[in-house]
Amino acid sequence: MQNFPPQTQRELPTEILTADIVVVGGGVAGVCFAITAAREGASVILVQDRPVLGGNASSEVRLWMNGATSHGYNNNRWARESGVMNEILMHNIYRNHGGNAHLLDTVFLDMVLAESNLTLLLDTAVYSIEKGEADSISAACAFNSQNQTFYELKAGLFCDASGDGILGFLAGAAFRIGAEGKDEFGEAFAPDKAFGELLGHSIYFYSKDAGRPVPFVPPSYALKDIEKVIPRYRDFKLEESGCKLWWIEFGGRLDTVFETSKIKWELWKVVYGVWNYFKNSGKFPEAANLTLEWVGTIPGKRESRRFEGDYMLNQQDVVRQRQHEDDVAYGGWALDLHPADGIYSELIPCTHYHAKGPYPVPYRTMYSRNISNLFLAGRILSCSHVSFGSLRNMASLGYCGQAAGVAAAICAQKKLRPADLSRGENLKTLQRTLLRGGQHIRGLRHADPDDVALQASISASSEYVIREFPADGEWISLKQGSAQMLPLAAGPVPSATFRVRANKAVTLKTRFMTSADVHNYTPEQVLTESSHVLQPGKEQEITISCSSALKEAQYGYYVFLANADVEIRCTAQRVTGILTLFNHHAQGGVDQAGNTARTSDIGVDEFELWSPRRRPAGHNFALGLSAPIAPFSAQQIGNGIYRPTSTVNAWVADPTDLAPTLSMTWPTPQKITRVVIDLDPDWDHTMESVMLWHPDRAMPFTASDFQLETEAGAVLAKVTGNYLARCEVMLEKPVSLRCLVLRIQRMNGPCPAAVFGIGVYA
Repeated sequence: MQNFPPQTQRELPTEILTADIVVVGGGVAGVCFAITAAREGASVILVQDRPVLGGNASSEVRLWMNGATSHGYNNNRWARESGVMNEILMHNIYRNHGGNAHLLDTVFLDMVLAESNLTLLLDTAVYSIEKGEADSISAACAFNSQNQTFYELKAGLFCDASGDGILGFLAGAAFRIGAEGKDEFGEAFAPDKAFGELLGHSIYFYSKDAGRPVPFVPPSYALKDIEKVIPRYRDFKLEESGCKLWWIEFGGRLDTVFETSKIKWELWKVVYGVWNYFKNSGKFPEAANLTLEWVGTIPGKRESRRFEGDYMLNQQDVVRQRQHEDDVAYGGWALDLHPADGIYSELIPCTHYHAKGPYPVPYRTMYSRNISNLFLAGRILSCSHVSFGSLRNMASLGYCGQAAGVAAAICAQKKLRPADLSRGENLKTLQRTLLRGGQHIRGLRHADPDDVALQASISASSEYVIREFPADGEWISLKQGSAQMLPLAAGPVPSATFRVRANKAVTLKTRFMTSADVHNYTPEQVLTESSHVLQPGKEQEITISCSSALKEAQYGYYVFLANADVEIRCTAQRVTGILTLFNHHAQGGVDQAGNTARTSDIGVDEFELWSPRRRPAGHNFALGLSAPIAPFSAQQIGNGIYRPTSTVNAWVADPTDLAPTLSMTWPTPQKITRVVIDLDPDWDHTMESVMLWHPDRAMPFTASDFQLETEAGAVLAKVTGNYLARCEVMLEKPVSLRCLVLRIQRMNGPCPAAVFGIGVYA
């Protein structure tokens, strides 16, 4: 026992911690930043004011993580974010197949705790800063209410990933709130004059069937007269819960930082009022056995402060997919802005104005323009209000965060400031390091001089040459426009023959189409159009041909216009980099025909949206080609691109090859200690982190079991049970050899073996 005699006053303890980098904020972007910087060798302190990591993705808020894939509702094929962001998503889908937000919390924690260079402080809120000079931070002061301890966190570099920008605000970093007017950036979607309205907060709820009647007595503050005060009350559905009710939103006309408590109370009023409406209005008898399982206790925030970097992303960057010298990441969600009145508004609850593909994000948006040692991560990035409507999604922000994390580690190692990496050789070092780590940057290729794989001769046991897809799948209706994507070489276009059947005499129209930009996936250029007269009740073959030659390698689209009286035969064959598309999505900003619906005066394009169906649906079409296509050469793994772009960029083995191998040979022996293998994690699959069901725990295109061998067959390393996109193999000891063999022994699904890249390092 200890006795503590009375004292006039006591003080709480203060702990001083020092690191290369202090990251304030443990949401998705802060976690990606911290892990990436730590992996690059920097010592990192990650400070999170909540009891769990993940921010809006965590069990406290429960919004699904999403980004450029946009639930698959756009033309951004193979757009899922790579690196740490993808690791989080793939770990989660494997460990948390049911989309449980509490299990997602454990994924974040496990990944952070695995990094020896990273110190984590949960429940710790920054409340003040110290400066060494007027333009730099020297320390952040924080308090942990659980252990009643103050912290003084010292570093040469800081990252504000706090969401509301507490660090940047206290340090005096330039920021803005609200929408810019049209004139500032020439944004046609911006208001005529600047105003302070924002996107609001949301609070979600879950319900469950208790198996017996459950009464509900509403709290006194529950909103009454739902049908009078909520214009969209008819859109409430008992079967929808969680973040599917994202439009329970409020606060856009208030200060979303200093009035956040007021906003939260209003959202609680709405949630409990809506539940009372379900339970006690008498209009939902099927709600009798339902009970509230969970209601959020903190709101998910969308928008508050946006800080100014050396560049501010704007609408034209998004819509035109403009490239910049210092691109390090990308976004791809729609321009998605919400009415300031949120759930009380009579306006549509959001806009979904898509670009024709992902857009690059420059590094200059990721650090403060006036605080010299402050990185920016998360929703405080340097962008206009309009472009923020797209970039604000968690997976996009996580992707930007990991790019900034690599930059911070380079700055720590070389004693540089963030702005020093925005140009010249330092910028090239940053981009080269990012590419080496698996970051996809449009227009750039991995070309690391330390990667001896780039000097190797590459051969394979087989290469898949497509002559046909067998007719061993189901029949599906052509009630929506449908298309088979195929990766084609420059030159003549092979004709493709498909199997169809009609339930009455009809004329089926077909097209061969391409995209105006070979790196996009919008069928918009009609090179040929044909009509096919079909007879009822029998299977027929029809051929789509094109007399025009392609000037460069790109995806071609064999298109069937919608005809509900016709069915097409599918194949069971799934192959890396090949998809069928359907012109069928109808949601905000998209009309019933699957076209982007918009006016002509807001600076966005109007075009058709074509996207795949999710597995287990979405099979390719059975077909035969007039000439074979061979996009899967073993040489593809040395081209420095680790996902499909204008072509597949992958080696794929012949489906009949039961022992697929890749061999890398050098003219002289190479000393090898580390091998990095980039597999196919189905970059097109949108891996929402909660609520939605996914058909596979491990992506079927990814190799599960494989080993590295010498030319003589000696096993250097063996991997089993892999489900990640990137597998780093450290050999037990350095090996000198002239030939390295990768032998793939088992895939995670019925797909031919595929590899995007192999990196080999001394």
